[in-house]
Amino acid sequence: MFSSLKVDATKVYLFIEFTASAFFSMMFVTTSLYEATVAGLTPLQLVLVGTTLEVAAFVFEIPTGVVADVYSRRLSIIIGYFLMGLGFLIEGFFPAFIPILLAQVIWGLGYTFTSGATQAWISDEIGEEPANQLFLRATRVGLTASLIGMGLAMFIGANDVALPIQFGSAGVLAIGLVLIFIMPETGYQPASREDRNNWQHMWHTFNQGLMSVRARPRLINILGVGLFYGLYSEGFDRLWVKHLIDNFEIPVIFGNNQVAFFAVLRITASMLTIFAIRFVEKRVDSGSPLAIGRAMLIVTGLIAFALVGFAISPLLPVTLGLYLVINIFRSVSSPLYSGWVNQKLDPQTRATVHSMAGQVDAFGQIAGGPSVGLIAKFLSVVAAITTSGLLLLPAMLLIGKANSRSMQEADAGEFESVSE
Repeated sequence: MFSSLKVDATKVYLFIEFTASAFFSMMFVTTSLYEATVAGLTPLQLVLVGTTLEVAAFVFEIPTGVVADVYSRRLSIIIGYFLMGLGFLIEGFFPAFIPILLAQVIWGLGYTFTSGATQAWISDEIGEEPANQLFLRATRVGLTASLIGMGLAMFIGANDVALPIQFGSAGVLAIGLVLIFIMPETGYQPASREDRNNWQHMWHTFNQGLMSVRARPRLINILGVGLFYGLYSEGFDRLWVKHLIDNFEIPVIFGNNQVAFFAVLRITASMLTIFAIRFVEKRVDSGSPLAIGRAMLIVTGLIAFALVGFAISPLLPVTLGLYLVINIFRSVSSPLYSGWVNQKLDPQTRATVHSMAGQVDAFGQIAGGPSVGLIAKFLSVVAAITTSGLLLLPAMLLIGKANSRSMQEADAGEFESVSE
């Protein structure tokens, strides 16, 4: 019935990236302020909200990735956007601890339906190497959209902090509805069912994904990098605003509106990131695991250095500059990492492997957030953020190992071609 409305897969992927980035950035600019003021959550409750979200992502990531491999990536993605929209809708209309916790579970579940499935879907539709190139292009599109979302949040939330969350949640629900009509699925080949029932088939697909990872030592190293990215990121995400407020006098802009200051800071980071992504898109060969790995080594080192500097700098301009460096290179690392994981995967387990990468990241955040939080409680926020930066040093060692394996694989490939 809807086949005549199906749109080119690349355009659909860019539509998803643009609209999701706009609506999510609209909500994320005000979510922390909303939870602390309108909902009146205590610091402990704020930590529990973040932990609940990560636990939900960790628990649901693999099962939902298997669903995408077994049944339909398109269906998985559509379900995901409906659930994420519902989760934020609950948070925006019910400013209390228990409803907000419930909202984290629902939108965390929804996110895992899209995580892995989205990358696998577009790879099936247009091919692996074009998809890796598209990840970088889509990141630039998403950053542009996030500027719009953050700008709208400043005006929509001027008198009511809940409104950007309410508007954004309705927008996310609308994405799911639109995808029903425009999203194609022509390249998807479900994993063979043979004589297994549904649960046996899902378990078999998970095992196949696990075997795919174990058979590739380079991929094991890459997932290890994702673990340390998860370990460092949660501490920084929870503490950077507190670090600025506690240690510096925040400049007064737009009528002493602190939300506006942080929105402008995020907008500046997004604008600069657009240029950085474009530079990386031109310079990094997305079809080469070694090229991506070398870029990841540079990016990871810069993030680690900037994190330590951000923590110890006594000067606000330097601190804000290092914040921008951190955000720019974090945004650059995301599509690079997706393309790195995506290299030479079995199409039948692609979503499952991507979901494993998401689960590793969630596990890192579950472990890293409370751990760094305890350092902040018993030592200082400066010590906690410094620790976050140091947690990236093992990631650099793993990136080096992955690059060594990529070089070995390339040499073996060249030897085989000469032998033939």
